[in-house]
Amino acid sequence: MSDRHDKKSLVAEKGRKVASTDELGATYISGSSLSSIIPPDKPALFPGNLADDVLFLDRDFPMGDLLLQPPMEWRRPKDICPTPQFIVDGATRMDVCQGVLNDCWFLSAVASLSMYRPLLERVVPVEQSFQKGYDGSFYFRFWQYGEWEIVKVDDLLPTQKGKLIYLSSSQKEEFWSALLEKAYAKLKGGYLALNMGFPHEAMVDMTGGVTEVLTVASLPMDLAGFLKPLLAKGALVNCANCQGPLEQQNEFGILFRHAYSVTGLENVKTQFETVELIRVHNPWGKTEWQGRWSDMNGPEWRNVHEEEQQRLGRVQREDGEFWMLVSDFRQNFDLMEVCHLSEQTLNILDGPQRPWQCTMHHGSWVPNLSAGGPASGSCFWQNPQFHLTLLEEDDDPSDPELTCSFLVALMQKHERLRGVHLAIGLDIYEANSEHAYLSPMDLRLVHPLISTNGYAQRREVVIRGRLAPGNYVIIPSTTMANQQGEFILRVLTEKGNNASPAQKPSTAEKSPRKLSLPHLSALPSDEATSRLFTKHCNKGVVRPLELLNLLTEAIKGGVLTGSEKKLALEHCKSFVVLMDSRGLAQLDWPEFQALWDKIRKWTDIFLRFDENRSQLLEYPEISPALKAAGMQVDDFVLQLIGQRYTEPDMTISYPGFLYLLMKLDSMIHKFQAYDIVGMGTVSVNYRQWLHLTMYN
Repeated sequence: MSDRHDKKSLVAEKGRKVASTDELGATYISGSSLSSIIPPDKPALFPGNLADDVLFLDRDFPMGDLLLQPPMEWRRPKDICPTPQFIVDGATRMDVCQGVLNDCWFLSAVASLSMYRPLLERVVPVEQSFQKGYDGSFYFRFWQYGEWEIVKVDDLLPTQKGKLIYLSSSQKEEFWSALLEKAYAKLKGGYLALNMGFPHEAMVDMTGGVTEVLTVASLPMDLAGFLKPLLAKGALVNCANCQGPLEQQNEFGILFRHAYSVTGLENVKTQFETVELIRVHNPWGKTEWQGRWSDMNGPEWRNVHEEEQQRLGRVQREDGEFWMLVSDFRQNFDLMEVCHLSEQTLNILDGPQRPWQCTMHHGSWVPNLSAGGPASGSCFWQNPQFHLTLLEEDDDPSDPELTCSFLVALMQKHERLRGVHLAIGLDIYEANSEHAYLSPMDLRLVHPLISTNGYAQRREVVIRGRLAPGNYVIIPSTTMANQQGEFILRVLTEKGNNASPAQKPSTAEKSPRKLSLPHLSALPSDEATSRLFTKHCNKGVVRPLELLNLLTEAIKGGVLTGSEKKLALEHCKSFVVLMDSRGLAQLDWPEFQALWDKIRKWTDIFLRFDENRSQLLEYPEISPALKAAGMQVDDFVLQLIGQRYTEPDMTISYPGFLYLLMKLDSMIHKFQAYDIVGMGTVSVNYRQWLHLTMYN
């Protein structure tokens, strides 16, 4: 950082006890726009040019609407307790106690991770401390799109009345978990961004694993038999009950819509029989199961010898961890998230785990080249193809069929940063040989053996399957042809099986005709757009009024000249808040680029359906234009669109079309983000509902 910032910014000095939210907020917002993630190959993790009398202040931490919250004080651990420690007696799941944030989804993932010390220590480097080398900064590692990256934060933590208000440890002088939460908040866009999320996302970010979301009702009746091989492979498992209001309890003390961790499965010997018990952990560190085998009042434990209870590590206190029968688990939890770990992850562990072997490939959908769209389209063959060779059958004596288990995971890259959420899917076909490439004719004659259930606007979709030994082809695709995007394809198999990219024969079929891009005649080039942003931005960001001036100038120079007169400040307010990932009502250059990508794509669609070049879409043209944008609506919603977004003559202008698609795209994506199992229904609390509807 420059000397100008080092001298003028608010830095917590050794004699200073407290920094207020207002002070920090002003500093963070006005601070220079530095990268939030430090590449892991950088040798210096801590600044070496700090003066001896100052501590590191993270100017990049996103404050967002924390500035609108009740007053809080930001204190360093040394100002919270006299002898702060980074870790006390090892990092364990008991160090994870939830604060006022609704981030149990993140905390349950941390609790699961803490069951495997080497896994946790890769995320939380244990050599850090508040003594040797302390300069007010700490760093953590997270998995992002195939690579482990470092996130560095200062140790200023939000407090009220001298106590931490977010994540804390049961040991008052221990701070690793609170600092980990702050680092993850920085990765996601601020503390309040952690109010909404799902454990499987955090699992991926902290392990690099492949996650599945399953309904308990769809699992085999022998639930213990289903879980045992998963746990034997080192899988991390979370669960929840989604049948009631947020974090209220059922009659047995299980909280609704609250994430728990499955931390064990054991056959327990009693005086009369052997029973199967599941161990479950509540990240609150309290509020336990009150049914059969309850820690606190379960009479069943009287029939278990003390030695057996010691083997299980059972304690009779309310610490958030409890045992329950497998049958009771099935009746009280309806959602399960499983994070599968590969040998690359588990090779740092000692023990009997039999991990998956993971093959990872980076790929892309390039318009007019490798973005063929759905299987129902004529260009499906253009999509990337990958060989899947299954040779080694499962070593499972309970499986009567000679089959090979595998998982295939398709993750779209940088979708959160780009603001582009493609609907993605997977199909697996049988192939004649390990070098086969499926031609257009092949794909017309055969049907996939296994597919995802349609296309989903999710970061990652997963197929779990069993197939006979042989050769297969995996085809990742998008719901529409010529959609641009990058992806990671991960294939988890038993040892001896593998996956590799298929080479497209040069003579497979002639190249398709060049893709028409009408926006080139309507909008400025990338270079000119960059210059426009520089011209209109204020300190590297644009707010609604500045965006209005920028877009007005951009539209004036092309074939849609004149339509900028219908562009309103209200349109630009919506564009900003729907693309703003930090809650600051402004867009920096990456966020503006994501918006511009959408505008270019939707401009192509507008010009294609504006057949009479009137710079207006007639009402009958709206439905096919929405379909071309990948947005399906029924007649009722179409009527609402006509009443709300069209002119008095039932036409829609170019700015109005962009406004409509931006709102529709945002609301569809938010719904799908909440509907993690794909059931077509979501549940939100009062605060989340207001956030979704008012900041829109």
